[in-house]
Amino acid sequence: MEKQDIKILLVDDEADIREFLGYNLSREGYRVEKAKNGKEAIRYAREFKPHLVVLDVMMPEMDGMETCTVLRNMPELGDPLIVFLTARGEDYSQLAGFEAGADDYITKPIKPKIFLSRIQAILRRIHEPAPAREESPDRLMTSGLIIDRTKYMVIRDEVEISLPRKEFELLRFLASSPNRVVTREEILSSVWGNNVVVGDRTIDVHIRRIRERLMLDNIRTIKGVGYKFEER
Repeated sequence: MEKQDIKILLVDDEADIREFLGYNLSREGYRVEKAKNGKEAIRYAREFKPHLVVLDVMMPEMDGMETCTVLRNMPELGDPLIVFLTARGEDYSQLAGFEAGADDYITKPIKPKIFLSRIQAILRRIHEPAPAREESPDRLMTSGLIIDRTKYMVIRDEVEISLPRKEFELLRFLASSPNRVVTREEILSSVWGNNVVVGDRTIDVHIRRIRERLMLDNIRTIKGVGYKFEER
């Protein structure tokens, strides 16, 4: 996908930040839409259908966390990448951000070149090839689940369940190697990629959410090592 085809929704309640970051993104060749608050972002996202949402955390009326949760529950968006903007010193929890459905975060203030470099690294996930271990068909069937990669959808008991991108990729990654212990390092490399630094607790949060959403009890935690998807 060329830069001019990539749509980025920039959301921040500070006009100077919107203009500054928006200008640099547009100059780089991206298609940019700007919103000044969460409610406006949701309205714009429905029409603009961005590939990436850059979302400020601290905003009046509807903060970034709440906005992210709403965006993640809009299937018509096709599950865009969501990156939080957070100021140094803000009472912000990276873990809470990932729980809300964020893919990454950027700390501000940030220099334009570094900002664009981070955005480029994040957008590479759209183009990343599937890991070598995932050369199975687009529909993976195991343990009463149908994991449909073309729709980013999980079907259980004939009910379609939509998962956020990272939860879906993590589930598929584990299910593609049933009954084998997968280390945390393998998970981080294959699901998040080498360009992103996340902690072990991030994996734990995503696993917990998968278990809760799908009511699964066959993803076992192997203490000090990783996880195992037990085929049943």
